[in-house]
Amino acid sequence: MASSLSSTTVTGVRIDLLTREYPPNVYGGAGVHVENLAAVLRDRADVRVRAFGRPVAEDGVSGYPDLPELASANAALRTFGVDLAMAADCAGADVVHSHTWYANLAGHLAGLLHDVPHVLSAHSLEPLRPWKAEQLGGGYALSSWAERTAYLGAAGVIAVSGGMRKDILRSYPEVDPDRVHVVHNGIDLSGWNRDENPDAVRAAGIDPDRPAIVFVGRITRQKGLPYLLRAARRLPEEVQLVLCAGAPDTKEILAEVSGLVAGLQSERSGVVWIERMLPRDELCQVLSAATTFVCPSVYEPLGIVNLEAMACEAAVVGTATGGIPEVVEDGVTGRLVPIDQVQDGTGTPRDEERFVADLAEVLTEVATDPHRAREMGRAGRRRAEDHFSWGAIADRTMDVYRAVQR
Repeated sequence: MASSLSSTTVTGVRIDLLTREYPPNVYGGAGVHVENLAAVLRDRADVRVRAFGRPVAEDGVSGYPDLPELASANAALRTFGVDLAMAADCAGADVVHSHTWYANLAGHLAGLLHDVPHVLSAHSLEPLRPWKAEQLGGGYALSSWAERTAYLGAAGVIAVSGGMRKDILRSYPEVDPDRVHVVHNGIDLSGWNRDENPDAVRAAGIDPDRPAIVFVGRITRQKGLPYLLRAARRLPEEVQLVLCAGAPDTKEILAEVSGLVAGLQSERSGVVWIERMLPRDELCQVLSAATTFVCPSVYEPLGIVNLEAMACEAAVVGTATGGIPEVVEDGVTGRLVPIDQVQDGTGTPRDEERFVADLAEVLTEVATDPHRAREMGRAGRRRAEDHFSWGAIADRTMDVYRAVQR
């Protein structure tokens, strides 16, 4: 079931990283996280990566395609089939470390089967994403069960922000707080740099001579894209809106976003929608053309994309929720938009019109003051360098591994 390659031992400790996403199959922040974490941990331990699908040939990486017997089953059941194969192959690991609910069951079962500690990284929480029932149907009950079971049984839980740690303990109060450790996400600063290329962004439909607000993210409820599109109707005419948005969770959310974009494009110029996933070099060029980057999420454990924008020296406007305030320093590297949210797991603003108005006001403030926005962007790059390097994150992760082995 798995296509396995040997791995060179760096130390006597073997870490098996279990994940749905790994290059070339990356569509979100968790995949970026695992790719970078694996790279820096290899200097410190013997690392084996076990990922869904068939990764490109890479030393120490195994690919796990869906089981053909479950080809017509619910997506959650297909996930569980992959988890069983992963768990069986973790024999010999000293620690198994799973990422997202997709691989949490594999980590939990591997820990029990092979009598080793299971650590999991919390990139999101199923109780705080109830809209996923639209996507998974009855599979949402299965994903929620798998995640809860893994959290309650894990030897250690890594929260990617202090805000996420609070969410974990609120969602799963049975979890011992001493087992929940905060280790922020990081960014590979060598791969994310400012790259001003007017011709390239012009070819993408962006006018480099007009102020631009850039959004990058999947089309999912948690990213708050419909709120941004409603706020954009209140922006000054000269301000462009650039959407690098794809991978919709459902047909319904895609239809909603498509309708809002079409309506906006009928009212104003400078509404650019890039639906394909941009390679890093092109995304750096788009981010470098941004007067401000926007993260209107209603649920965001940390937001690696904010770090990517900061590394490209874009000022960041983000919702004051989850881990975003731990990344964006209000008034220094960007601005935070206040939000009062319903506490039912959806993250919905109690007053949606107020949130939309506040978002439009803050975006207008930053986008129409390019000098201040550039100062914020430079400060954002410095903050990314000082606080979110992968080397420091690898050391803190190894500390967690050592703690659970005692």
